[in-house]
Amino acid sequence: MMINEIFKIRCSAIGNIMTNSRKKGELSKTTQSYVQLWLKEKIYARRKMIQSKYMDKGNMVEDASIEYLSGLLGLGELKKNESFFQGEYMTGTPDVIVNPDLLIDVKNSWDFSTFPLFDTEVSNKDYYWQAQGYMNLTGAKNYKLIYTLMNTPPELVEKEFRYSPAQDYDLFEMDYNYENVEDKCRVKVFDIERNDEDIEAIKGRVIECREYVDQLIEAI
Repeated sequence: MMINEIFKIRCSAIGNIMTNSRKKGELSKTTQSYVQLWLKEKIYARRKMIQSKYMDKGNMVEDASIEYLSGLLGLGELKKNESFFQGEYMTGTPDVIVNPDLLIDVKNSWDFSTFPLFDTEVSNKDYYWQAQGYMNLTGAKNYKLIYTLMNTPPELVEKEFRYSPAQDYDLFEMDYNYENVEDKCRVKVFDIERNDEDIEAIKGRVIECREYVDQLIEAI
């Protein structure tokens, strides 16, 4: 069986292949599962769709959050990046390219309870790996991971209300709107430094994944 596409890792998925196995010389189960799904998508020419309310909100408020940050960070007008980058090992589309040396990735919290107000470091390791991937693709040395707390789109609030025991929609909706909250409680910035050793580790893992792809194909 011939697969016309060589394995490259999307920056947003790097965390899936960087977990280490308990057995030396073997890919972790998480990594194996990711590579198996990747290969299935190529064989069957189909893509597994993943959807959630958290992703829906993030996609729907992305432009608004970038516009909101433009007035707060002192970095000038920020614009959504539409350029797709592809290297020998990784692919991806960074959210915002401020300049050749600075990238911004925006994460939109679902509600106040999931907003990392008191976190002092990035709690999600996947976002760290994503940052390293984007910096590798673009050559940037500085990266800001920024969480924002934006108003939840009405259609999502209405959907939540339908499955809630709440009786008063207006009061319920207030819990998902944050215009009356101070900016400092709606924006959380984490600076992530470029780590060339970790970038090389990603490349090495991609090579291991390619070898695993070959093994899977031979076993079919």
